[in-house]
Amino acid sequence: MTPPALLLPVVDRIRHDAQRRRLTVATTTRLTPNMLRLRLEGPALAGFRSASPGDHVKLFVPDGAGGTVMRDYTPRRHDPVAGWLDIDFALHDAGPATLWALSAAPGDTVEIGGPRGSMVIGGPIRSWVLVGDETALPSIARRIEEMAAGMPVTSIVAVPGAADRQVIATSADHHATWVHRTDPTDATGLLAALQRVDLKPQTFVWIAAEADVARRLRDAVLARGLPPEWLRAAGYWLAGEADATVKDL
Repeated sequence: MTPPALLLPVVDRIRHDAQRRRLTVATTTRLTPNMLRLRLEGPALAGFRSASPGDHVKLFVPDGAGGTVMRDYTPRRHDPVAGWLDIDFALHDAGPATLWALSAAPGDTVEIGGPRGSMVIGGPIRSWVLVGDETALPSIARRIEEMAAGMPVTSIVAVPGAADRQVIATSADHHATWVHRTDPTDATGLLAALQRVDLKPQTFVWIAAEADVARRLRDAVLARGLPPEWLRAAGYWLAGEADATVKDL
Protein backbone atom coordinates (compact mmCIF):
# COMPACT_ATOMS: atom_id res chain seq x y z
CA MET A 1 0.00 0.00 0.00
CA THR A 2 1.38 3.40 -1.00
CA PRO A 3 1.91 5.73 1.98
CA PRO A 4 -0.27 8.90 1.73
CA ALA A 5 2.84 11.09 1.73
CA LEU A 6 3.98 9.51 -1.54
CA LEU A 7 0.65 9.95 -3.33
CA LEU A 8 0.65 12.94 -5.64
CA PRO A 9 -1.94 14.47 -7.94
CA VAL A 10 -1.38 14.12 -11.66
CA VAL A 11 -1.22 17.28 -13.78
CA ASP A 12 -1.51 16.81 -17.54
CA ARG A 13 -0.81 19.76 -19.81
CA ILE A 14 -2.57 19.67 -23.17
CA ARG A 15 -1.75 21.99 -26.04
CA HIS A 16 -4.45 23.27 -28.40
CA ASP A 17 -4.55 24.99 -31.76
CA ALA A 18 -5.11 28.56 -30.56
CA GLN A 19 -6.92 29.81 -33.62
CA ARG A 20 -8.93 33.01 -33.69
CA ARG A 21 -12.70 32.67 -34.14
CA ARG A 22 -15.39 35.21 -34.97
CA LEU A 23 -18.61 34.39 -33.16
CA THR A 24 -22.08 35.86 -32.84
CA VAL A 25 -23.88 36.77 -29.64
CA ALA A 26 -26.95 34.52 -29.42
CA THR A 27 -28.35 35.47 -26.00
CA THR A 28 -27.50 37.60 -22.98
CA THR A 29 -28.64 36.57 -19.49
CA ARG A 30 -28.20 38.42 -16.20
CA LEU A 31 -27.53 35.50 -13.84
CA THR A 32 -27.18 37.68 -10.74
CA PRO A 33 -26.79 41.43 -10.16
CA ASN A 34 -23.04 41.09 -10.75
CA MET A 35 -22.79 38.24 -13.27
CA LEU A 36 -23.76 38.35 -16.94
CA ARG A 37 -23.73 35.37 -19.29
CA LEU A 38 -23.27 35.67 -23.05
CA ARG A 39 -23.92 32.71 -25.30
CA LEU A 40 -21.77 32.81 -28.42
CA GLU A 41 -22.36 30.70 -31.48
CA GLY A 42 -21.24 30.22 -35.05
CA PRO A 43 -19.62 27.77 -37.45
CA ALA A 44 -16.18 29.03 -36.38
CA LEU A 45 -16.64 27.05 -33.13
CA ALA A 46 -15.97 23.84 -35.05
CA GLY A 47 -12.91 22.22 -33.51
CA PHE A 48 -13.03 24.35 -30.35
CA ARG A 49 -11.82 22.44 -27.31
CA SER A 50 -11.61 23.27 -23.62
CA ALA A 51 -10.34 20.34 -21.57
CA SER A 52 -10.17 22.00 -18.15
CA PRO A 53 -12.32 24.35 -16.04
CA GLY A 54 -9.15 26.37 -15.54
CA ASP A 55 -8.90 27.23 -19.24
CA HIS A 56 -8.98 30.77 -20.59
CA VAL A 57 -9.90 32.25 -23.95
CA LYS A 58 -8.92 35.71 -25.13
CA LEU A 59 -11.76 38.06 -26.00
CA PHE A 60 -10.91 40.86 -28.42
CA VAL A 61 -13.07 43.87 -27.54
CA PRO A 62 -13.07 47.60 -28.35
CA ASP A 63 -10.88 49.71 -26.09
CA GLY A 64 -13.08 52.81 -26.41
CA ALA A 65 -10.45 54.70 -28.36
CA GLY A 66 -10.74 53.05 -31.76
CA GLY A 67 -8.50 50.11 -30.95
CA THR A 68 -8.86 46.61 -29.56
CA VAL A 69 -7.78 45.01 -26.28
CA MET A 70 -7.62 41.39 -25.14
CA ARG A 71 -9.08 40.03 -21.93
CA ASP A 72 -9.07 36.52 -20.41
CA TYR A 73 -12.30 34.65 -19.72
CA THR A 74 -13.24 31.11 -18.71
CA PRO A 75 -15.14 28.93 -21.20
CA ARG A 76 -18.08 28.34 -18.86
CA ARG A 77 -19.99 25.80 -20.94
CA HIS A 78 -19.50 24.48 -24.46
CA ASP A 79 -21.81 22.32 -26.56
CA PRO A 80 -19.93 21.12 -29.66
CA VAL A 81 -23.06 19.52 -31.13
CA ALA A 82 -25.36 22.53 -30.80
CA GLY A 83 -22.47 24.85 -31.56
CA TRP A 84 -22.47 27.33 -28.69
CA LEU A 85 -20.14 28.62 -26.00
CA ASP A 86 -21.17 30.34 -22.75
CA ILE A 87 -18.94 32.97 -21.15
CA ASP A 88 -19.77 34.59 -17.80
CA PHE A 89 -18.71 38.16 -17.04
CA ALA A 90 -18.17 39.27 -13.44
CA LEU A 91 -19.36 42.88 -13.40
CA HIS A 92 -16.94 44.02 -10.71
CA ASP A 93 -15.25 46.71 -12.76
CA ALA A 94 -15.90 49.06 -15.66
CA GLY A 95 -13.17 47.78 -17.97
CA PRO A 96 -13.56 47.47 -21.74
CA ALA A 97 -14.66 43.81 -21.70
CA THR A 98 -17.30 44.48 -19.05
CA LEU A 99 -18.57 47.53 -20.91
CA TRP A 100 -18.72 45.58 -24.15
CA ALA A 101 -20.59 42.71 -22.53
CA LEU A 102 -23.13 45.06 -20.91
CA SER A 103 -23.92 46.63 -24.27
CA ALA A 104 -23.82 43.40 -26.31
CA ALA A 105 -27.03 42.30 -28.02
CA PRO A 106 -28.02 39.25 -30.07
CA GLY A 107 -26.48 39.52 -33.51
CA ASP A 108 -23.36 41.36 -32.36
CA THR A 109 -20.04 39.71 -33.19
CA VAL A 110 -16.84 39.22 -31.22
CA GLU A 111 -13.54 37.44 -31.77
CA ILE A 112 -12.03 34.95 -29.36
CA GLY A 113 -8.69 33.17 -29.35
CA GLY A 114 -7.64 29.99 -27.63
CA PRO A 115 -7.47 28.30 -25.28
CA ARG A 116 -3.80 27.76 -25.99
CA GLY A 117 -3.63 24.91 -23.54
CA SER A 118 -5.30 23.07 -20.67
CA MET A 119 -4.00 21.96 -17.30
CA VAL A 120 -5.99 18.87 -16.31
CA ILE A 121 -5.70 17.95 -12.62
CA GLY A 122 -6.38 14.34 -11.65
CA GLY A 123 -4.85 11.36 -9.89
CA PRO A 124 -5.53 10.10 -6.35
CA ILE A 125 -7.67 13.07 -5.25
CA ARG A 126 -10.18 12.20 -2.52
CA SER A 127 -11.68 15.67 -2.07
CA TRP A 128 -11.48 19.22 -3.38
CA VAL A 129 -11.52 22.70 -1.85
CA LEU A 130 -12.16 25.54 -4.29
CA VAL A 131 -11.68 29.13 -3.11
CA GLY A 132 -12.12 32.40 -4.96
CA ASP A 133 -14.06 35.55 -5.71
CA GLU A 134 -16.66 36.18 -8.40
CA THR A 135 -14.01 36.33 -11.13
CA ALA A 136 -13.17 32.70 -10.31
CA LEU A 137 -16.80 31.62 -9.94
CA PRO A 138 -17.23 30.56 -13.60
CA SER A 139 -14.24 28.23 -13.27
CA ILE A 140 -15.27 26.98 -9.82
CA ALA A 141 -18.85 26.30 -10.90
CA ARG A 142 -17.76 24.49 -14.07
CA ARG A 143 -15.31 22.32 -12.13
CA ILE A 144 -18.00 21.34 -9.64
CA GLU A 145 -20.51 20.56 -12.38
CA GLU A 146 -18.02 18.31 -14.17
CA MET A 147 -16.90 16.33 -11.09
CA ALA A 148 -17.61 12.65 -10.70
CA ALA A 149 -20.70 11.62 -8.77
CA GLY A 150 -20.12 11.59 -5.03
CA MET A 151 -16.77 13.43 -5.12
CA PRO A 152 -16.54 15.56 -1.95
CA VAL A 153 -16.00 19.23 -2.84
CA THR A 154 -16.16 22.38 -0.74
CA SER A 155 -16.46 25.77 -2.42
CA ILE A 156 -15.76 29.07 -0.68
CA VAL A 157 -16.67 32.05 -2.86
CA ALA A 158 -16.66 35.74 -1.98
CA VAL A 159 -19.44 37.79 -3.62
CA PRO A 160 -20.92 41.25 -2.98
CA GLY A 161 -24.15 39.94 -1.43
CA ALA A 162 -26.71 37.18 -1.09
CA ALA A 163 -28.27 37.96 -4.48
CA ASP A 164 -24.96 37.03 -6.12
CA ARG A 165 -25.04 33.41 -4.97
CA GLN A 166 -25.49 30.84 -7.72
CA VAL A 167 -27.06 27.40 -7.70
CA ILE A 168 -24.57 24.85 -9.04
CA ALA A 169 -26.13 21.64 -10.35
CA THR A 170 -23.84 18.67 -9.76
CA SER A 171 -23.78 15.01 -8.82
CA ALA A 172 -20.70 15.65 -6.66
CA ASP A 173 -21.02 15.88 -2.87
CA HIS A 174 -20.91 19.67 -2.84
CA HIS A 175 -20.86 21.92 0.22
CA ALA A 176 -20.99 25.64 -0.58
CA THR A 177 -19.90 28.55 1.60
CA TRP A 178 -20.63 32.10 0.43
CA VAL A 179 -18.71 35.03 1.89
CA HIS A 180 -20.33 38.46 1.53
CA ARG A 181 -17.87 41.32 1.26
CA THR A 182 -17.67 44.90 0.05
CA ASP A 183 -13.93 45.09 -0.71
CA PRO A 184 -12.70 42.43 -3.18
CA THR A 185 -9.11 43.04 -2.05
CA ASP A 186 -9.96 42.09 1.56
CA ALA A 187 -9.07 38.44 2.24
CA THR A 188 -10.45 38.36 5.80
CA GLY A 189 -13.74 36.61 5.11
CA LEU A 190 -12.24 33.99 2.81
CA LEU A 191 -9.41 33.29 5.25
CA ALA A 192 -11.86 32.79 8.11
CA ALA A 193 -14.06 30.43 6.07
CA LEU A 194 -11.06 28.48 4.83
CA GLN A 195 -9.74 28.06 8.36
CA ARG A 196 -12.92 26.16 9.25
CA VAL A 197 -12.41 23.58 6.47
CA ASP A 198 -10.76 20.28 7.36
CA LEU A 199 -7.90 19.65 4.91
CA LYS A 200 -7.80 15.89 4.93
CA PRO A 201 -5.01 13.92 3.21
CA GLN A 202 -5.35 13.86 -0.58
CA THR A 203 -7.39 17.07 -0.66
CA PHE A 204 -6.61 19.28 -3.64
CA VAL A 205 -6.96 23.02 -2.99
CA TRP A 206 -7.56 25.39 -5.93
CA ILE A 207 -7.49 29.16 -5.34
CA ALA A 208 -8.12 32.12 -7.65
CA ALA A 209 -8.87 35.73 -6.74
CA GLU A 210 -7.17 39.12 -6.68
CA ALA A 211 -3.43 38.35 -6.64
CA ASP A 212 -2.67 39.51 -3.09
CA VAL A 213 -5.81 37.81 -1.74
CA ALA A 214 -4.88 34.57 -3.53
CA ARG A 215 -1.35 34.78 -2.16
CA ARG A 216 -2.59 35.17 1.41
CA LEU A 217 -4.96 32.22 0.98
CA ARG A 218 -2.14 30.11 -0.47
CA ASP A 219 0.17 30.96 2.42
CA ALA A 220 -2.53 30.09 4.95
CA VAL A 221 -3.08 26.67 3.36
CA LEU A 222 0.63 25.89 3.21
CA ALA A 223 1.02 26.97 6.84
CA ARG A 224 -1.42 24.22 7.76
CA GLY A 225 0.91 21.61 6.31
CA LEU A 226 -0.70 20.91 2.93
CA PRO A 227 2.04 19.69 0.56
CA PRO A 228 2.54 22.28 -2.21
CA GLU A 229 1.90 19.62 -4.86
CA TRP A 230 -1.72 19.57 -3.67
CA LEU A 231 -2.28 23.26 -4.28
CA ARG A 232 -2.76 25.59 -7.24
CA ALA A 233 -3.20 29.33 -6.71
CA ALA A 234 -3.57 32.12 -9.27
CA GLY A 235 -4.17 35.84 -9.28
CA TYR A 236 -7.00 36.32 -11.75
CA TRP A 237 -6.58 40.09 -11.43
CA LEU A 238 -4.36 42.64 -9.72
CA ALA A 239 -5.82 45.63 -7.92
CA GLY A 240 -5.02 48.85 -9.77
CA GLU A 241 -3.65 47.13 -12.89
CA ALA A 242 -5.59 46.54 -16.10
CA ASP A 243 -5.38 43.12 -17.74
CA ALA A 244 -2.85 41.88 -15.20
CA THR A 245 -2.81 38.29 -13.95
CA VAL A 246 -0.51 35.96 -12.07
CA LYS A 247 -1.16 32.52 -13.51
CA ASP A 248 0.77 30.50 -10.93
CA LEU A 249 1.50 31.86 -7.46
